[in-house]
Amino acid sequence: MNIYDVIKKPLVTEKSSVQKEALNTYAFEVNKDATKADVKGAVEGLFDVKVRSVNTLIQRGKIRRFGKGMGRTKAWKKAVVTLADGKIELFDGV
Repeated sequence: MNIYDVIKKPLVTEKSSVQKEALNTYAFEVNKDATKADVKGAVEGLFDVKVRSVNTLIQRGKIRRFGKGMGRTKAWKKAVVTLADGKIELFDGV
């Protein structure tokens, strides 16, 4: 899998902002087929940092109302990446 296909987008939330400063962790939405090794290689390749650990989870879709009927949003995969040293400059401008 290509490193540009692994990471879809960074997740910028209140929780991820606090974790970034306190624990040096960053959250990304990743491809559902990506493994922890794929995510680690993609982050190290794209941002030129050293990754300590990668935690992944499947975020289930939420039940939502669409018009008269009920439906479910799409499930997606989240990766929380802890860095050994350095930081990702992408998040500093946000």
